[in-house]
Amino acid sequence: MPDHTDLRSQLHTGVDDLRSDIARLGATIVELIPRVTDILLRQDLEGAEYVLRGDDEIDARSVDVEERALRLLALQAPVAGDLRQIAACLKLAPEIERSADLCCNICKAARRIYGHELDPKLRGMLQRMSDQAQQEYKQVVEAYVAGDSVRAAALRDMDDYLDDLHRQFIQQIFESHATDKIDLQVAVQLAVVARFYERLGDHAVNISHRVLYIASGWLPQHDAAQRQLEREAADATAGIQGGGEQGVEEQGEG
Repeated sequence: MPDHTDLRSQLHTGVDDLRSDIARLGATIVELIPRVTDILLRQDLEGAEYVLRGDDEIDARSVDVEERALRLLALQAPVAGDLRQIAACLKLAPEIERSADLCCNICKAARRIYGHELDPKLRGMLQRMSDQAQQEYKQVVEAYVAGDSVRAAALRDMDDYLDDLHRQFIQQIFESHATDKIDLQVAVQLAVVARFYERLGDHAVNISHRVLYIASGWLPQHDAAQRQLEREAADATAGIQGGGEQGVEEQGEG
């Protein structure tokens, strides 16, 4: 039977392996974002098919990370930092897998608008959204690898810029459609694509929250939960006070 030292060594090795695999999955998305944008802008049907076929591999890698994390939880009983690392992996793997799905969705949209020319302004804005989404993902993967909570905290402001690009792009779609530069079908597909880039940024922000959680045990949801508890306590206090006042009034009337 392995002694305590062996078990702890196995746990640390397992956690390190999970972290490495999460980092590699994240790096895959960093490389995939500009790739699918190039496919979209060049209307590369062969490239789109290749990316779509590769999605199963990313799904399999994500599932493998989750299953190994669950086994570590069940067999090693981790605590403190190790527990947060493993718990974070259970959230990070699905975030990255969904990001890969968004990249695949961009490829599917590229096939739907095949043969339709995009005006230079729309092409330029698509490229800017892609560049920003990739930059966010690159930053958060590097923050995860380094355990850098300061860089992770900067993701929220970076994502505000992507949100603004998204709004500008939607407005440009309306203007291009109004001047007959693109037809309705293309306009709808481009609006959906813009949403995919915006969602990629959201996933990067979600990952940044997990980096902060690993470092401190804090999540934004904790603040929301605390506010809700405080509201419930305030409501309960108000109810008690209101009931007491009503009771006094009733006694006075009697």
